[in-house]
Amino acid sequence: MTEGTSRRFPEVTRDTAPPEGGRRTASGSSPAPIRQWPLLLVLGAATTGLLVTLGSFRIGLLIVGGALLAGALLRAWLPAVGMLAVRSRFTDVITYAVMGVLIVLLTLMAEPRPWLEVPFLSDMLRFSAG
Repeated sequence: MTEGTSRRFPEVTRDTAPPEGGRRTASGSSPAPIRQWPLLLVLGAATTGLLVTLGSFRIGLLIVGGALLAGALLRAWLPAVGMLAVRSRFTDVITYAVMGVLIVLLTLMAEPRPWLEVPFLSDMLRFSAG
């Protein structure tokens, strides 16, 4: 270890790069909602879905899952998405897409009267609950 170096982590990080695509979607002179429209679109759709859930849980949760899938598409195709970019493009797209697909599939399979029935899942439950 050379003189003057420390094994401690620095108090201020100086070399962390922002996520790719994390720059503003509009110029700095634009108001904040215009600069962050992809994030506001996804959050608005998810909030709408949660409010719809109060009346009809399936439709509301399908909207929430669709909002996450829309976030995955926006992150995949737009060069700049503002604060919708959290990590690398690949990680963000995979995370948003997997969560959106899981919410949609679980909503479609929810009881009572599921809209989607997966036969091998009911067989697994019958054999495991035995």
